[in-house]
Amino acid sequence: MSGDRRGPVLIPVLGDQLSHGLASLRDVARDDAVVLMMEVVEETRYVRHHKKKVALIFAAMRHFAAELRDEGWTVDYVTLEDAGNTGHFTGEVARSSRRHGARAIRVVEPGEWRVLQAMERWREAAGVPVDILPDDRFVCGILEFQTWAQRRRETVMEFFYRDMRRKTGLLMDGDDPVGGVWNLDKENRRPPRRGMAYPGPLRFQQDAVTREVLDLVGRRFGDHFGNLDGFHFPVTRAEALQALDHFVTHALPDFGTWQDAMVTDERFLFHAVLSPAINCGLLAPLEVAEAAVAAYERGLVPLNSAEGFVRQVIGWREYIRGMYWLEMPGLGTANALGATRPLPEFYWTGETEMRCLSQAVISTRDEAYAHHIERLMVLGNFAMLAGVDPGAVSDWFLVVYADAYEWVEMPNVLGMSQFADGGRIGSKPYAGGGAYINRMSDYCGRCRYDVKRRVGEDACPFNALYWDFLAQHERRFRDNRRMGPVYRNWERMAEEDRRAIRASAAAFLDTLQPAAPGWARGPAEPPRAEH
Repeated sequence: MSGDRRGPVLIPVLGDQLSHGLASLRDVARDDAVVLMMEVVEETRYVRHHKKKVALIFAAMRHFAAELRDEGWTVDYVTLEDAGNTGHFTGEVARSSRRHGARAIRVVEPGEWRVLQAMERWREAAGVPVDILPDDRFVCGILEFQTWAQRRRETVMEFFYRDMRRKTGLLMDGDDPVGGVWNLDKENRRPPRRGMAYPGPLRFQQDAVTREVLDLVGRRFGDHFGNLDGFHFPVTRAEALQALDHFVTHALPDFGTWQDAMVTDERFLFHAVLSPAINCGLLAPLEVAEAAVAAYERGLVPLNSAEGFVRQVIGWREYIRGMYWLEMPGLGTANALGATRPLPEFYWTGETEMRCLSQAVISTRDEAYAHHIERLMVLGNFAMLAGVDPGAVSDWFLVVYADAYEWVEMPNVLGMSQFADGGRIGSKPYAGGGAYINRMSDYCGRCRYDVKRRVGEDACPFNALYWDFLAQHERRFRDNRRMGPVYRNWERMAEEDRRAIRASAAAFLDTLQPAAPGWARGPAEPPRAEH
């Protein structure tokens, strides 16, 4: 029956494509199509994703399937424990195609390189034509970005961001940016103030569908990182829109000024925590950016907050996606600095006397979330300074965050955070000592280490590691115009002081315990044979 021209069109919808306006769902008669949705073990264990991340995706998928049925679609939904589930996309597409006698497959391009490689083999597996459509939920398409990049000597995010502002018209006054300045990042670096109240994200109650998923995840993925307590993510578009409105009303007005701040036991501050909903498709990036701009235009939000948020959504997020597809597959093995140290154990346990790192890991464990400065300047910065294998760092970030999909995680980590791409994304490494963390947080005052000391057992490890990193890679970075002043400071130090700093860094690194194997890419539950 495969290939019968009278059969329906099969429309696979993946777990990060939960958008009613998805290209594959447009211009198709609902009585001439079957939507296929699949919970497959391969996607849960190619890395051992955080429990909350798996729960979010499965719960959002099940709710989305119910909404599609209510709209009149026929949905073939394969749960994780359905009899005959092959455990991978290709097997389930082939099975569903045969079940329904599909005459063709219509699908939106995936977000990850490895899934695209599998998708390109679906025609052979299913025996019917496969039409792979561009994902037009992004502001900038893959081919559009590649054309943009080919026309430039350097693929600098700032210039791409300006082009996206021009394309969308967001925060534009004719041909010029509103306020006369494109980027207000310098106004977005205030340290935390004592006594501030933080709104945090809107939290949602679990319905029966979500509770069933939480039970499933706890039972099947109990050995994965993280916990399920306090699961609160939006799992429907209606909830995601409520979360967006809450952010714009209660947090966005102060988001810009304090977006880089870090506060003990305050996990969200003024951050939106909308990226999990955007990245799985419940919200569209453009509608999120437009909501921020509308609040600014009504006088409810200052320009630095609106611009800072818009830059993250239509600037950085779109740029990172473009760079992922531009650089793959080579990006996945990039290691320009030759870093080989195993990931330290405390990245999984949070058991370290460095208060900033402990706070970031514990928040990550409990919430499947940490904000961008914790990720970049605490977790990522330490890994780079310590010379941790960037592949292990990338795997960790992919595992632990609910918003982490390879297209957004890998270039952020290997490019911006670890400089493993040799400078394709960042013009210099995002390296910093303890002084930055002390300035932007309240962590250091109650830390067992002294942030003002460079050497010795009581000195903040970030300080010696920072200078040791610069010394190790002086040949690579010495002529970088943005790093010249730092190296001149290094040269002004007495030789005895430089030797003491490097010895202190080496002594600290010797104390690091490597993580046990298997946390990120442990033994997978093998996919079942196709029936």
